[in-house]
Amino acid sequence: MTIKVPFVDLNSQHEPIQTQLQQAIQDVFAKGDFILGQALSDFETAFAAASGTEYGIGVASGTDAIALGLQACHIGAGDEVILPANTFVATLIGVVGAGAKPILVDCDPKTALIDLEAASQAITPQTKAIIPVHLYGQMVSPSQLLNFANTHKVLIFEDAAQAHRAEREGYKAGSVGIAAAFSFYPSKNLGAFGDGGMVVTKDADVAAKMRRLRNYGSSQKYVHIESGTNSRLDTLQAAILNQKLPYLSGWNSDRLTIAQMYDRELAPLAAAGIIPMENQSGTGHIYHLYVIKIDDSCPLERQQLQAQLTAAGIQTGIHYPIPCHLQPAFSYLGYQQGDFPQSEKLSQQILSLPMYPGLKNSQITEVIDAINSSLKLKQN
Repeated sequence: MTIKVPFVDLNSQHEPIQTQLQQAIQDVFAKGDFILGQALSDFETAFAAASGTEYGIGVASGTDAIALGLQACHIGAGDEVILPANTFVATLIGVVGAGAKPILVDCDPKTALIDLEAASQAITPQTKAIIPVHLYGQMVSPSQLLNFANTHKVLIFEDAAQAHRAEREGYKAGSVGIAAAFSFYPSKNLGAFGDGGMVVTKDADVAAKMRRLRNYGSSQKYVHIESGTNSRLDTLQAAILNQKLPYLSGWNSDRLTIAQMYDRELAPLAAAGIIPMENQSGTGHIYHLYVIKIDDSCPLERQQLQAQLTAAGIQTGIHYPIPCHLQPAFSYLGYQQGDFPQSEKLSQQILSLPMYPGLKNSQITEVIDAINSSLKLKQN
């Protein structure tokens, strides 16, 4: 089957800067500083500044960024950490990896962001932190988060894996809490040529501890002052990311333009139960994903619509089909079906449409036409 509209196309992003990327790689080869090299230091500084923070510490993945970042904030055994049930499982794995107890809560069905009222109900004397997941490229409200943290005396540790340079209420993703975790998985708005992650923070002590934790607990060779691990962002990956970083704002702007066209073209379909996730951030939403809901009023079920789009050569995704509390690996946490109704319902309704810089207007039109055709076929 011919793919007319891929879900993600990285070539359109990489081809215009191919020479720069190749030169950056060659420079690392020539220098030979493959581990904790100069390009890593340069990228850490640049990305921290782009995120409105002072320190960046590159690690091997976004999952490690959460696990080690929490540890660097002195969160571990005996501490409870609140997070949304509808996040990618890496957020939950990071909390478990830090040794803390994950406390899941439901989400807002309009945005899919964490429900802070539900989070308030989950507070106990053991609650140490909340992880707001800036899902799909939209930040959780910073003012509401800061009020929540002040009221309940907990730390904010942001999961910004999908929110590179997202903004809301004058804050940049990564600058609201004590620290934040980013992922540089290849399909992210800022993606490496493999796995990678980073913790950003304004706290010098957190940054210093992070540098030790990622490097066997050592800040001086063969002197290990705590039990760390091996989780360092490769110099090669950092060199690639540093070449791509200056283009990130433009790529994000392109995503916003694409999302706005989707919004306009899909607006007449609201009556048919096709509803985009709500943007409460204006131009600060960086649309890592463009997600629609197929609600109960739609004549088509999500599976039927997805199949029709696939048949038309249009790739789609589901982010995510199984909430964290229903994942078999985490049944030991004791949650049951029905505990988080909004997350469960959304998992059956959401569909992610193609979204990447370089997606053409004609391709967006093909997506919209295919959705319209699917609805007409069903209605007939």
